[in-house]
Amino acid sequence: MEEKQVILVVDDDREIVRVLGKLLELEGYQVFSAYDGMEALELLSMGKVHLIILDVMMPKLNGLSTLMEIRRRQNIPVIMLSAKTEESDKVLGLSIGADDYVSKPFQTAELMARVRSQLRRYMTLGDVKKQEHADHVLKTGGLSLDLAGKELYVDGEKVRLTATEYRITELLMRNMGQVFSAEEIYARVWNEDAYAVENTVMVHIRRIREKIEIDTKNPKYLKVVWGIGYKMEKI
Repeated sequence: MEEKQVILVVDDDREIVRVLGKLLELEGYQVFSAYDGMEALELLSMGKVHLIILDVMMPKLNGLSTLMEIRRRQNIPVIMLSAKTEESDKVLGLSIGADDYVSKPFQTAELMARVRSQLRRYMTLGDVKKQEHADHVLKTGGLSLDLAGKELYVDGEKVRLTATEYRITELLMRNMGQVFSAEEIYARVWNEDAYAVENTVMVHIRRIREKIEIDTKNPKYLKVVWGIGYKMEKI
């Protein structure tokens, strides 16, 4: 049985998400729904998505900022959806990396046609097989994290990580440039409520640094944002 193509619909207007979801399901697609940019990025990191319909004006993280983060991770097609009709807004969205731009109110038949067109291009001309392989490897500078094999390489050399060190590294590399507090890291990696966990996380961060950095006192990759937390630098 052929696997359904997955479309992520992102809009803070729940009625639009509901209607688009129903239309896309009738077209034979599987639909994921999100109501802000942060939720969209979380869903994107959890499973395979073939196309995103992304609203511009949203709380927490707007569509343009979300698009920029998506483009740092993947090359899947993105159709921007917005009430803004000015030419400058369309140009900005397309220049950041949108594949198409549809203004609200939109004709559903036109939107469905654009969805089919983008998916056809992605699945045939875009060499999706090659992209699927790339999606299993996260890279920054000389660091390469193989998600399928759960292995980390530094300048081509395999580095042995504990299970906890791997989970921390994966969290930071999936969200390169994003700062996580010690409490956030602990809650996501240990799956427990975080209370007075700064030292626990700090010890693991130090061990990871010793394995990936040439100079641990002047780290290139795993950096401290003083008073806030930790991040993996995108190089």
